[in-house]
Amino acid sequence: MLMLGRNPEEYVVIGEDIVIKVVSEDGSLKLAIDAPKEMPILRGEVYERTHEPPKCISRKPRS
Repeated sequence: MLMLGRNPEEYVVIGEDIVIKVVSEDGSLKLAIDAPKEMPILRGEVYERTHEPPKCISRKPRS
């Protein structure tokens, strides 16, 4: 898994047609995702209703 530090308004590009931008809204950070309409995008908790978590996701308890 690649981990990048990004500040608000910075972004990463995946391939030729996916852009993920960090935005600040009301004091919280959010992700703005621009991808083709045919590309499914699911929040992790929704994905895990029907799939196992991806192997790169650690399930260590939070302290």
